[in-house]
Amino acid sequence: QVQLVESGGGLVQAGGSLRLSCTASGQTFSSYAMGWFRQGPGKEREFLAAIAWSGRTTYYADSVKDRFTISRDNAKNTLYLQMNSLKPEDTAVYYCAARSGSTSDTLTEYHFWGQGTQVTASS
Repeated sequence: QVQLVESGGGLVQAGGSLRLSCTASGQTFSSYAMGWFRQGPGKEREFLAAIAWSGRTTYYADSVKDRFTISRDNAKNTLYLQMNSLKPEDTAVYYCAARSGSTSDTLTEYHFWGQGTQVTASS
């Protein structure tokens, strides 16, 4: 198993930036593909971005691909999500997740989840 802990959330004005981190412990972080998801108030959890174990392959939801960047540092067992040009509709709890195998945008294909970190973008 791998344990995941998100950090870096907070309150930011619209147009601002935040960088989320997801620190892993337990089994070898570098063996997992990773993803970021979010769940806004009254909404279902949605896919944002995914990255392969090597970091060489990434892909994004259309809603964030020009504003968010996913990356990882396997030496530090850490996943990142750089979020720029934040909008009020980005307000949500943000989750990182891990899965064995290749990248995926499907929530149910991820085996391990963090507890989430709140991001609030005010207008």
